Amino acid sequence: MAQPADSSGDPVSSEKPTAHVEFETMLLGRYSIAARYRRDGTRLDRSAYVLLSRLSVEGPMSIGQLTEAFGLDTSTVNRQTAALLRAGLVDRIPDPIGGIARKFRITETGEGALEAERRANTDGLDRVMVNWSAADVATFASYLERFNTDIERLDGRPWPRP
Repeated sequence: MAQPADSSGDPVSSEKPTAHVEFETMLLGRYSIAARYRRDGTRLDRSAYVLLSRLSVEGPMSIGQLTEAFGLDTSTVNRQTAALLRAGLVDRIPDPIGGIARKFRITETGEGALEAERRANTDGLDRVMVNWSAADVATFASYLERFNTDIERLDGRPWPRP
């Protein structure tokens, strides 16, 4: 049986619009905007990128704060922060406000790596959206922010934005 078509001849979906959003977010999740391989051999993995981004925006955080912020197991956050420590991307400092827990702070090397990753991601997005108007890019960004903040609201873990 043939699927109904709209006036342009494209198939019309009888599915809920959220089914289309689900499909497109699945596809988005499989793409990497940044170049797969860099000449300098550097590339932050996803967990490092997200952790460094959070520390950059929020400042020093303890394991407990990171565990809560990400909704992850303490052991997972310990492994991720240990890798960042070994790479020199973060260091451990006494709590700046005098608490007993030591906190992780992004290092100058970490800031540089984070900035390089962001620049590569932005360059990739520029290539993808080269034919988009500035207004379309801004509208898309506002919808993404709205989508993310609604997820954060349901999850109870808002992400600090610069």
